[in-house]
Amino acid sequence: MLSENNYVPLKPKIITLQMRIINKIGNEQLLEREKTLFLCSKHTSYNIYPIIFDWVENLYETDCVMCFKTTEMEFEVMTSLLVHKVPTILVVMKRFTDMYNLQIEMALKEGRMLILVLERDELHGAGLTSRLRNEFVVNMADNIICGYVNPNGSVFSLLAGRKNVELLLNRDARMAAEELDKKNSRWTVGEDKTLLRMFYEDLGVHEIHKRLRRSYLSIKNRISSITLPEQLLKGREFEDFVLTELLGIGSNGNTMKLLEWRGDKSIAGVFPESNRYPDFVISLDHRKKVALECKWRNKLPASLKNDVFSPERIELFKSYSDENSISIWFIIGVGGEPSAPELLYQVPLSAVDYILSKKQTIIEFLCNDCLTIDDFVIKYAYRYDEESGNIVKEPLMTNKRRRTSKSKYASIDN
Repeated sequence: MLSENNYVPLKPKIITLQMRIINKIGNEQLLEREKTLFLCSKHTSYNIYPIIFDWVENLYETDCVMCFKTTEMEFEVMTSLLVHKVPTILVVMKRFTDMYNLQIEMALKEGRMLILVLERDELHGAGLTSRLRNEFVVNMADNIICGYVNPNGSVFSLLAGRKNVELLLNRDARMAAEELDKKNSRWTVGEDKTLLRMFYEDLGVHEIHKRLRRSYLSIKNRISSITLPEQLLKGREFEDFVLTELLGIGSNGNTMKLLEWRGDKSIAGVFPESNRYPDFVISLDHRKKVALECKWRNKLPASLKNDVFSPERIELFKSYSDENSISIWFIIGVGGEPSAPELLYQVPLSAVDYILSKKQTIIEFLCNDCLTIDDFVIKYAYRYDEESGNIVKEPLMTNKRRRTSKSKYASIDN
């Protein structure tokens, strides 16, 4: 029972289930077994990792564990369960998108895994999706194991008062001593090769820890230094699409040339200053250049200001544009895959302030799946009419108006 030391039991809440299973992938017979749910608060210290993985290694193929993979710790536990061939029920929301994970692929093939896809039942009440998901799965479990529970978090209040909960941290507090990396901090080429091989085989941080005898924190930092996370890989895939498919650079008869392409290299959180600038500098012809910032998202962000058009990025890009006398465009892909987005937006930097102030909508900047030099030529100026409160679109007759910095016209390439 969750009541040791500072863990004070509360009165269990009456729960109204507001989730439903919309898909089952894998061995459905696992639902008939006695199920142990693994839960862990979001921010888990690396000091607790040895305790959690010690629990995993003492499980048997006759056990069955339910888990999520939304946090770093949950993902690593799921991976370790699969590596040790412990029957596993993975719970995800809306859809499952990790079919390329080798350990998941093998577990599904061998019949020792089930993936439950959940969806909110919008007809019944409201609440945080994560909370409703946890309530639903907690009621499916026979036993609950907690790696670490934040007394101020939602997991603690959900489990308080339940008698089928065990807190791993109470098993052996001595194992939570500060983790030390006894090896020299410098990684060898041989260690890097072993790490990369195990990383791309989806073996997880615990197996790498056992093989290399490095601390979990050291391994995580090294992985971040020499690999690209999934989000950056998707960003690179979208950049490839923009260059080859959208712009057609390198194809016969295309006069556009790639002059600069900024990378995402870093080490231990240190990035080159140039990474802050637009992804590409493109030569449209022998005289005109443009800079492009490429962004792909699963869906259009609810707040463009907090995501694609952050104030810091916009101010930096404005300075870069002025200092280099170059126009900057945002190429935004939405939905589908990074290599084949459902929607494309071509937004000039000069239009961002209008979009953020809601004087224009980003929908106005939808573009085709092929851009030419003409699409980057200034054709119109936009003027805000104070009397009507509308944006007035007027033909831009000469380049002189565009260069007048104090003009009340804001030129937009559209």
